[in-house]
Amino acid sequence: MQCVLRSVPKRLCLVCGDTASGYHYGVASCEACKAFFKRTIQGNIEYSCPVVNDCEITKRRRKSCQACRFRKCLKVGMMKEGVRLDRVRGGRQKYRRPVEVDGGIADAKTRSSNKVVSHLVLVEPGEVFASPDLDLQDSDLRTLTTLCELINRELLVTIGWAKHVPGFSVLSLVDQMALLQSAWMEVLVLGIVYRSLQMNDELALADNFLLGREQCRSLGLLNLHSVLLQLVRKYRKTKMDKEEFVTLKAMALANSDSNSIENVESVLNLQDRLHEALQDYEREHHAEDAHRSGKLLMTLPLLRQTANEAVRTFCQIRLEGRIPMHKLFLEMLEAKM
Repeated sequence: MQCVLRSVPKRLCLVCGDTASGYHYGVASCEACKAFFKRTIQGNIEYSCPVVNDCEITKRRRKSCQACRFRKCLKVGMMKEGVRLDRVRGGRQKYRRPVEVDGGIADAKTRSSNKVVSHLVLVEPGEVFASPDLDLQDSDLRTLTTLCELINRELLVTIGWAKHVPGFSVLSLVDQMALLQSAWMEVLVLGIVYRSLQMNDELALADNFLLGREQCRSLGLLNLHSVLLQLVRKYRKTKMDKEEFVTLKAMALANSDSNSIENVESVLNLQDRLHEALQDYEREHHAEDAHRSGKLLMTLPLLRQTANEAVRTFCQIRLEGRIPMHKLFLEMLEAKM
């Protein structure tokens, strides 16, 4: 399936109507509402409306009632679980001693001397765990609902992670969104594949959420299970390590086929920078295999094909209408159709 994106229009903040700076906590929102929501969640702040809990929230009036502003944040779909609670002021964890790398952070204790790879290892997100709805009695329905809810939270994490990929944040907002809309499923699929490398023909959707062949058959996901396992076996054969995984994930993000890119040269520069980082890492750690970086790059077309199959599968699930899907997940699926 060829992924063709429509032109990306100027987006407005769903909370106050100001110009959106990107996806924050699951919805298009401006920097002011993003910061307000984050501050409220991290501070566990409770507000009260002085009138009737129905104040109009606009760009001009967004500061007039914090209670109604926060209520609208939740109403339009901002997700509390997207806010990191273990961060200190400035966004860095207390136990790290980071150094700056081209506007990012690197850790001197990572295995690679390449600063881009070191940085990607450092900013790799923590594990997202599945949260089954135990009130659903139908086991297949419960599993599918859990899967879609998990993907939505993985999307939130992916959007946050992308901002830390060296060179991504300097792209225009339109180009950032075009890359994310084009590559989000490839990034998610690569994460599933990496978690599944040590499994025995099971897919590790999360550390606490494994799906085997028969369960996938019952769910109508047998074909997706097969193509994902094909990719797992390919990377297992190469013995892909974590540094290669995080670099390939960033390359999948940058390796867009979107026709909505405004500044093609900037995106090509991002691709070149990541390609050079992978080559540097391979020369340092896998010098015995002079063609290793090329072999890994040749897996990207299969990764895209697998991601396209995943998109088709979830579009079919959406059409069946059996389970709810979050707004962000639906919007990203629509961008791939």
